[in-house]
Parts: sequence; C-alpha cells; structure tokens
Amino acid sequence: MAAQEDSFLYALSSNNAWAGYKAHQNPNFFPKLASGQSPQILWLGCSDSRCPETTILGLQPGDVFVHRNIANIVSPTDINTSAVIEYAVAHLKVKHVVLCGHSACGGAAAALGDGRVGGVLDTWLTPLKAVRLANKEELDGIKDAGARAVRIAELNVEAGVKVLMANVVVQEAVRERGLEVHGCLFDIGSGRIRDLGFGTRAGKGVSVGGEEVVRGRHAQLVFRGGNASMSVR
Repeated sequence: MAAQEDSFLYALSSNNAWAGYKAHQNPNFFPKLASGQSPQILWLGCSDSRCPETTILGLQPGDVFVHRNIANIVSPTDINTSAVIEYAVAHLKVKHVVLCGHSACGGAAAALGDGRVGGVLDTWLTPLKAVRLANKEELDGIKDAGARAVRIAELNVEAGVKVLMANVVVQEAVRERGLEVHGCLFDIGSGRIRDLGFGTRAGKGVSVGGEEVVRGRHAQLVFRGGNASMSVR
C-alpha cells in the first residue's frame, strides 16, 4: 500500500513540476488550452500503459482527441466508442482518424489462447477471437508466438478500420470534407508507428517522398511513405 501511495504522490509532484515548467516556458499555454480544443486527430488505441498517444506522437495537450480500450477494439454496438467518434468527427471536425494497435498486446495474446480470461474480458475480446477464427489457417502457420501476436494485432486493426469505414458519420465526413482514416501499428520495441495501409488510402499507395503534415499548436505529425514521424516546432 505504501508503494502505491508513493507512486501517486510522485505523480502529483511530477504534475506540479510539469505545470510549472510549461507555464514558465509559455505563460499563454494553459489559458489558451482552457479556451477550447481543436484537435486534428482522433486516436483510437489500446489502454496499454506503454502506448500513451500524445507521448509517442510527440504532441501536446489539445492536439489529439482520444479513445482507448482493451485491445483497441472498434465495435459498432459500443456506445462509448460511437459517441467519441461522433463527437470528434461531427463536432470537432478532426481531419484524421487513427486506429492504432501495438506489439506485445495482452489482448491479442489472450485471443490467441484457448483458455478463458474470466469475467467481462471474455465478452469484450469476442470480436478479436472472431478475427482469430476467420484467419485461423494463416495464424496457425506462424510458429513464432511474438510474430503471431503482431499479425493478429494487424488483422484486428484491419477489422476495426472496416467498422470505421461503415460508420455513417465517418462516411459523411469522408465524402463531404475529405476526412482520412488510417490503420497503424505501434512497435513498443522500437517506439515507431507503422501505417498498415488500411482506410481511406487503401489501394491508392503512398508515393515515395510524398508527405502530409498534420500541424498541431506545438508540433506536427508527418505521414510519410507509410510511416508517421514527428517534428517539434
């Protein structure tokens, strides 16, 4: 218990130091942040503690609207996910929807196993189990457990992107203002994000040397040659 309390107190102390530093660095940072938000990216990711979207993108508070859950599953019947998507797309008018899975995913490992996890988790992971069954031959042919987990994570992103592309709000935004949907995978071992080629750019290809820049108030996310990288301004 003492260790847990120490971790929380350390977090509060760290927050105080961070807030002081940011305010000293830019006195208008927090007042501007408090005036409203205009993120250009909706990030749909996993709740895994190793995948904090703003940190791995090199962005700042206010740049990314976020929804995370176990194994980054996008279900059309999940009202929580649907509400986040609708608000981000229809009201905040984000320009990009990024669905990002990751390596070493506990949810992927659980879906690949034959045993029960227990409780509500078995119900939640059902769509991922369905992905496994639909791709059983391919997945069974991958002998390395780590590579198999990465592959089902990729397939899970592909399935989620299909759900996103069938969402009416997303479809309208794609048609009316060019909203883009991206399926990505974060490699925890290298810290790199890889564009899997699913979504609005599927089948179009990305020209070598071509790039698209998503500018935040404090940095910019660059989609270049199938990879995302960050340049701080």
